[in-house]
Amino acid sequence: MNPLLSRLQPYPFERLKQLFADVTPAPHYRPISLGIGEPRHATPQFIKDALCAHTDGLASYPATAGEPRLRAAFTDWLARRYGLQLDPATQVLPVNGSREALFAFAQTVIDASKSKGAPEDAPIVVCPNPFYQIYEGAALLAGATPHYVPSRPERNFAVDWDSVPEAVWRRTQLVYVCSPGNPTGAVMPLAEWEKLFALSARHGFVIASDECYSEIYFQGEPPLGGLQAAARLGRSDFKNLMAFTSLSKRSNVPGLRSGFVAGDAELIRAFLLYRTYHGGAMGPAVQAASIAAWGDEQHVEQNRALYRQKFAEVTPLLAQVLDVRLPDAGFYLWAGVPAALGLSDTAFARELLAQYNVTVLPGSYLAREVAGSNPGAQRVRMALVAETSECLEAAQRIVQFIQSCSA
Repeated sequence: MNPLLSRLQPYPFERLKQLFADVTPAPHYRPISLGIGEPRHATPQFIKDALCAHTDGLASYPATAGEPRLRAAFTDWLARRYGLQLDPATQVLPVNGSREALFAFAQTVIDASKSKGAPEDAPIVVCPNPFYQIYEGAALLAGATPHYVPSRPERNFAVDWDSVPEAVWRRTQLVYVCSPGNPTGAVMPLAEWEKLFALSARHGFVIASDECYSEIYFQGEPPLGGLQAAARLGRSDFKNLMAFTSLSKRSNVPGLRSGFVAGDAELIRAFLLYRTYHGGAMGPAVQAASIAAWGDEQHVEQNRALYRQKFAEVTPLLAQVLDVRLPDAGFYLWAGVPAALGLSDTAFARELLAQYNVTVLPGSYLAREVAGSNPGAQRVRMALVAETSECLEAAQRIVQFIQSCSA
């Protein structure tokens, strides 16, 4: 077996299952889960129709690079959304969802041979903390060492890039950025991008920008994207930059497993080579459905309106008893557990399930302890993915739970 597999930590949802193994949920309440970030709004009918109408190509192997019409759909969307002009032949590539692409990209980029077997020389992958666990697994299985950078509440959960030592930057080969962030919902501003681009130019590392929550936002202006930031700063070649996006949240099709990457043509060329051997081609029916989805914005606006209404109703209710506020974007609330309760984030989750049959995810499961501190501790992530009425009912139960614990 690959010995690097032993370095992988249990996935947060497996840890949650173990945490609740001996908990009996309150039987007089119907179960409501805010634990998993799986979109539950209805999939638009026109996407399903496109999928079903294009099954004739199933007898042929699809090209890893995708059909020209699909790549054109990507660049057309990038032009509408960000005002960018990319070459559909060289600067975009279809992927089977951003999750597999974020993982595979590290295997393409990381050069573990530079360590020459010495742990102190191993390449470093920098990622935010808390973080999407795929970043860590991708780094470890590529033979790299993760370096976790805290997202601090006093800075609206912005990643503290200034805390990274120069010695770490010198060994860094890849940086994962998540904007809007999971779980915090924070969007990285232009000044932070400028700082990261300058570090990339100095040290030569690659930036992987995870933007799968970019279309769920609550203010008037859409979140800034990595490629958009680069263009504004005069980096129109997108050197050492790759953006990852997906239809899962935007179009409520997580089961379709469809997204794309865009950016540096040299990185695209290397990633295409890797994916050709890895078997990362997208099926023809999925390509057809994806073309339809990327070409339509009306369903995205309707989806965004549903989230806006939901967050507008749920957030003030929970803010009465929790340290929580409306995020910049995304569909999570990142809430602080009241210290007066005397409960850890894991104990809070267990008691909430036992007494009110509501599932939330302990924040410590989404972060790593560094220098004796886990930046996810004493917080819980709540995914507001269900219908508004169900999320409101869950919020009301959480309020009752906290009030009963405080009485």
